[in-house]
Amino acid sequence: MGVRWSRMSWSDRNELWARWRRGESVRQIAHGLRRASSVIHTVVAAEGGITPRPRRRSRLALTSADREDISRQLARSQSLRAISRMLGRAPSTLSREVTRNGGRSVYRAAVADKQAWHRTRRPQHCRLLTHPALRRIVAQKLAQQWSPQQISGWLRCTFPGDADMQVSPETIYRSLFVQSRGVLRRCLLKHLRRQHSFRHARAGARLHPRQGQILDAVSIRERPAEVRDRAVPGHWEGDLLEGARGTFIATLVERQSRYVLLVRLPSKDTHRDQPDGPPPSAIGCHCMASEHTASPDSWISDAGG
Repeated sequence: MGVRWSRMSWSDRNELWARWRRGESVRQIAHGLRRASSVIHTVVAAEGGITPRPRRRSRLALTSADREDISRQLARSQSLRAISRMLGRAPSTLSREVTRNGGRSVYRAAVADKQAWHRTRRPQHCRLLTHPALRRIVAQKLAQQWSPQQISGWLRCTFPGDADMQVSPETIYRSLFVQSRGVLRRCLLKHLRRQHSFRHARAGARLHPRQGQILDAVSIRERPAEVRDRAVPGHWEGDLLEGARGTFIATLVERQSRYVLLVRLPSKDTHRDQPDGPPPSAIGCHCMASEHTASPDSWISDAGG
C-alpha cells in the first residue's frame, strides 16, 4: 500500500500520539499510518515530542449540525429568533455566531465550524515569556550546563519568597522542546544531558535500546560472593578501551592478584573478523587468560617479572 499525502485527520493524529506514547519509532508510526516519515517527524517535532492535551467540544457549544441548520434557515431568510426557537438556543448565541463569521449573507456552516474549532485552542502564555528576568536567568544557567532540575532547585533556595522567580523543570523542558513558544533558543538544547531535539517516550527506551547498550545484560550486582570478595582466583574482568585514530585495546584483570593483560584489537566490531566463529582477538584473549589460571604463584611471578 502506498503512502498517503492527504491532510492528516484528527483521528490520525490521535493514533499517532497513542503510538508515540507506546514507544514506537517515527518510522514504525509512519508505516502504521501509511504516511511519510518526514510528515510524522514534522508533527512530533512541532509539539516537542510532548503529547498535546486531547481536544473536545464542549457539550454547550454549537455543533456542526446546528451550524448546518443555521446556514439553511438563513438562506430561507428566517430571523435569528425563529432559528433560536427551533434549535433551543438563546438568540444572543446565534447573533454572536453569525456576526463573528461574516454576517447573514456570507455565513457558511463548514467555515464557521472550522474557525470555532480553531478558536477553542486558546493557548496560554508561557511563564518564561511573561517573566523576562526569570527567562534570562534560566538561559544563563542552561548555558553553564545546569540541568532544569538544578535550576528550579537553585531558584527556590535563592528566591524563597519571590513567586515570580520560580519555575518548574517541566516548564523549562517544554520551552526548549516546543520552539513555537519563542522563549528559549534551540541552541540551548545542546547543553542538556541528553541532546534530543524533542522528548521521547519512556516506553521507547525499553522497546529500542540505545546504541551501545548491552542486550539482556546481567547486572554486576548479581555476581557470586566469592567473586565479589576476591577470595577465589581465576575470575577475570574485561573492558574495551578506545583510543585516538581508531585504536582499540581489550583489558583483562584477574580480580584476586590484579594481574592485567592488554590485547590490541583491529576494531571494536567483534563480528567483522570471522563470521563463522569467534574473532582472533577474542581467541587470543581467552588463550592468554587460560595460561594464567594455573595457580596464584604463576600470576605473582609473571607480574613481578
